[in-house]
Amino acid sequence: MGRGKYKSKPTGRRQFSTPEDMLAGTSNRPRTFRQKEAEHEEEPEEVSEDESGEESEEEATKSKGTQGIIEIENPNLVKPKNLKARDVDVGKTTELSRREREELEKQRAHERYMRLQEQGKTEQAKKDLERLALIRQQRAEAAKKREEEKAAKEQKKAEARK
Repeated sequence: MGRGKYKSKPTGRRQFSTPEDMLAGTSNRPRTFRQKEAEHEEEPEEVSEDESGEESEEEATKSKGTQGIIEIENPNLVKPKNLKARDVDVGKTTELSRREREELEKQRAHERYMRLQEQGKTEQAKKDLERLALIRQQRAEAAKKREEEKAAKEQKKAEARK
């Protein structure tokens, strides 16, 4: 039915240890993962010391972590092939892949186009040069007109002073 204004969490309620429980070490609080691991590590050491010394020596020689557990190599790992200088064949030419070959052709075509562009032999270069000549002509006319206006203005000033 109705639970009221606040809903209780599914994790349960908090349990607080009293100072007496903490001093006594009998807290109801669950142990953390590290503490559980420490307990598990302590127990096998005690057992191995009780049995025989040979097993403890074998454990000491084993590597730490996952290295001792996993003894196989990754079959997908490609090891780099070390070629010595005397084994390298200088005359051997390597075949380029289709993508590499197309990329080289594209670069060469672009370089050839840029050379022709600089020489002014392409259509785009011709159009650019025509535009540039037109702009230069317009600027020259504008500069000439400004000079004429300036000269006329100075002439008016000179006449006004007289």
